[in-house]
Amino acid sequence: MLVVMDKDATQAQIDAVVAKIESLGYVAQPIPGGERVAIGILRNPGPVDPALFLDMPGVTQAIPVSKPYKLVSREMKREDTVISFPGFKLGRGHFVVMAGPCAIESEFQALTIARLVKAAGAQFFRGGAFKPRTSPYSYQGLGKKGLEILKKVREETGLLIITEAVDQDSLKLVEQYADIIQIGTRNMQNYTLLRRAGHSGKPVLLKRGMYATLDEWLMAAEYIMSEGNHQVILCERGIRSFGEHARNLLDLAIIPAVRRESHLPIIVDPSHASGRRDLVPPLARAAVAAGCDGLLIEVHHEPEKALSDGAQSLYPDQFGQLMQDLKTLRPGKWF
Repeated sequence: MLVVMDKDATQAQIDAVVAKIESLGYVAQPIPGGERVAIGILRNPGPVDPALFLDMPGVTQAIPVSKPYKLVSREMKREDTVISFPGFKLGRGHFVVMAGPCAIESEFQALTIARLVKAAGAQFFRGGAFKPRTSPYSYQGLGKKGLEILKKVREETGLLIITEAVDQDSLKLVEQYADIIQIGTRNMQNYTLLRRAGHSGKPVLLKRGMYATLDEWLMAAEYIMSEGNHQVILCERGIRSFGEHARNLLDLAIIPAVRRESHLPIIVDPSHASGRRDLVPPLARAAVAAGCDGLLIEVHHEPEKALSDGAQSLYPDQFGQLMQDLKTLRPGKWF
């Protein structure tokens, strides 16, 4: 249930509603809005009687929420979520591009690519310090050394950092270095990790699992938000299919579907969706046309020598051309 307060409700009235919810054994989650505060009721085993709150001072509505996910739902929050970063925003018309290599290989590699993607217009540098790979013999990343390289990238280029945490131990490190913590597709339903990310003060980018439905994906986001972290970004990166023409199937229909069901921003990763360099630009353009809030793109100055996912990494000149194309598709100020 969502208890909607009057726009002139006092803090004491809001606190009284919170206390009433907690006295019933439920969890109260205040959700500040543009004009008024709403209070979500969580962890109730069954329907809650609206009459318990309608007569309380400052309350205007008590609305049942029909979806299994509460905080993520547009029923709970009508306006789109906007996540603020130093100098720009993400969501509700604010568009960003995150670009860089799949994995951090060396300081020279990272700084070389970072300077190139920044010159082309990216706002975030992406690169994995911890790499969960299908094969145990594949490159697993530099770990903490990779995070230290990412820190240097931020200091020297001004780009913000997004990188993946693969477990609770790595998350403790990542949140010290990153501006956005990425939860990868393999961990979308790692509920212990999601709960831990919910206690972080950093925004979390949650990639869709390779077999996940929309409801399963949104419920995973609910795990993060239910622990108090409302700075969640959804990322479509393709789902498994039977075709062999691409690594995965990029589900563009999920963009308007997310917009209908949730207030959270959604970005698209055309690199992992395609697995092929030649498919990344058209899929990126299609995602922008479909209304995504940003892109996560792999770029490498020497993809033929990359230790991870070189075949899907754009050359810097290809990335530069794509950025020009995107600015034609989406004119005006991005962020």
